Amino acid sequence: MRVAIVGVGNNTSALVQGLALYRQSGSLVGIRRPMIDGLGVGDIDIVAAFATSEEKVGRDLTEAIFLAPNNFPRLDCDLPTAGVPVTKGLVDATEVPRVAAALAGAEVLLYSAPSGRPETAQAYAEAAHTAGVAFINTTADPVARDPRRLERFEAAGLPLLGDDLASQFGTSVLHKALLRLLEERGLTLVSSYQVNLGGTEDFRNLVENPDTKMRSKLNALPKGRAADSVEVAPLGYLPHLRSQKVAHLNLEAQGWGATAVSLDVKLKVHDPSGAAGVNIDLIRIAASALRNGRGGHSAEATSLFKSPPGTAI
Repeated sequence: MRVAIVGVGNNTSALVQGLALYRQSGSLVGIRRPMIDGLGVGDIDIVAAFATSEEKVGRDLTEAIFLAPNNFPRLDCDLPTAGVPVTKGLVDATEVPRVAAALAGAEVLLYSAPSGRPETAQAYAEAAHTAGVAFINTTADPVARDPRRLERFEAAGLPLLGDDLASQFGTSVLHKALLRLLEERGLTLVSSYQVNLGGTEDFRNLVENPDTKMRSKLNALPKGRAADSVEVAPLGYLPHLRSQKVAHLNLEAQGWGATAVSLDVKLKVHDPSGAAGVNIDLIRIAASALRNGRGGHSAEATSLFKSPPGTAI
């Protein structure tokens, strides 16, 4: 699979290093699906990368992923030079033709830039459409949720997957599972909240541009009466956490006889690893759909996003 990536941040660092690690070790640790439609984890070639950082543009991808402010740790693997110089990313929609031309030879465009820049995300989607490339939007910005854009991709036989990656084992996935467990066991939810703290540039950006992310986090949680009792606190940026995310979850409920049940959970993960563990599946789903002429959103990708088509913008 020939993949182009927008954004040379921590998530891309985790993906690029992980690809090298799994090729060299043959390990299956942390891999949910070793094969998808005959495509393995090691069957990915990154053929282009786009970034706006002047320090990263022109550098080989395997060098650029370690430049500040990236702070994802180095994995225990040899990382050969990619031979892929980072290309200047688009600034506005007038540059769509340039980016589309740079996508020649790619099958999938993975949009892994920071959330909070909807016009940029949509412009890259247009570049992918022009180039005949599948598009994956991992950010909270609405791209796949736009019915007209989704129809255009479907008509062209181009996959459009999004929006907002549901991390391999993140706060939204865990919170949703716990709320459903309460309901399945017959308990009545009184209140619940989640607090998320992180030290990556994406966290810093989302603290400054929180609107689309907060909407997407709420999209990821169960609907109905329980939704009115759940609160999502504003994201917190703590630089010393580096690539780690710390989440705190609380659930207050009532059981038989209205007796109290209280649950507090602390989750600590490397956020970029959680993204890479899902992106590796999304890339293969998109590539398979493209090769088989299945445009639009793939049903098997729906559970991998917080805000798939049909959820609120």
